[in-house]
Amino acid sequence: MRVGLTFNLKQDTGGEPQEPPGGSPSGDPWPSAGESSGGSAGESSGGRGDRVDAQAEWDAPETIAAVRAALEERHEVVAIDAGGDPWGELVRTRPDIVFNMAEGAAGPCREGFIPAILEHLGIPYTASDPLTLNTCLDKSRTKEILAYHGLPVSPFYVADARDFDSNGLRYPLMVKPLHEGSSIGIRNDSLVRSRAEMRERVHWLLDTYREPALVEEFLPGREFTASILGNGDEARVLPLVEILFDSLPGGVNPIYSYEAKWIWDQSSNPLQIFECPARIDAGLRAEIESACLRSYRVLRCRDWCRIDVRLDAAGTPHILEVNPLPGVLPRPEDNSCFPKSARAAGMSYSRLINEVLDIACKRCGLT
Repeated sequence: MRVGLTFNLKQDTGGEPQEPPGGSPSGDPWPSAGESSGGSAGESSGGRGDRVDAQAEWDAPETIAAVRAALEERHEVVAIDAGGDPWGELVRTRPDIVFNMAEGAAGPCREGFIPAILEHLGIPYTASDPLTLNTCLDKSRTKEILAYHGLPVSPFYVADARDFDSNGLRYPLMVKPLHEGSSIGIRNDSLVRSRAEMRERVHWLLDTYREPALVEEFLPGREFTASILGNGDEARVLPLVEILFDSLPGGVNPIYSYEAKWIWDQSSNPLQIFECPARIDAGLRAEIESACLRSYRVLRCRDWCRIDVRLDAAGTPHILEVNPLPGVLPRPEDNSCFPKSARAAGMSYSRLINEVLDIACKRCGLT
């Protein structure tokens, strides 16, 4: 079978995140398995401004090469860089199905860009459709839908202008960009404890990211990540990952910030920040898995998804975010949660990638 592989290629900066001069990504759309980006955020592009984290959601050549190698164990693979001419390449190559990894370049609907093209061309693809991808990227819309269906989410408020108040929320508060992933815009000082701190962070987000800010009540309990594979009654949760905040540098806030994900945690010196399988009792595990599977179905996610969960002061799981286009960094030292859960379930990286493709093929009626 001919499988398309769509992605956004992260530029290789060869080190820790740095402030870039601006420009656009470059690189061979057929990266070799030996190439690596060093886990950095890379150079800004796609109209997102000269930000240190502009490419944090995009995939390094090493990741793209690893996914390609896994798929090539069974299929012919056509690599298509979403930053080039994806429409022309898809029309020219007409793959039987596309393994989609493309996060998009700019705007709140960027994750739906490639799937929308595929829908128009009638080409099947892995993972969720444009509506689900775009809905889940907007944290407030996700919370509104989940709350309507009775799923627990932290109280929140969307600040889209500089003149606002906390709308009755109780401190401490978390302040995040409304539609970003990969901890973009979530810094150690995103956890605020006063009105002055809250307003400063909101103003910084409005100025830096040119998008609204999500202000939500902070949940002080443990944090977990659930990786889901499958559709319908066959959807299952892989072993849970817990984030161990006591592994962070002393004095920092207990949140999975941009610093924790991209600066303090380097593949050359990884933090012992994750535990998988998480050590929790059967009752709490069942409660988390149930909430995540309900969220997965309510939001109409397909094939695979990663869902972040945090406990409140009473130990009740709340849905933080839903990620229907999960990251899959290949090396264990990269601390990528979905492959970590798969390994705990006895699945190799190659088997995980091909299982996602098989699940999508079954859904699409392909053999």
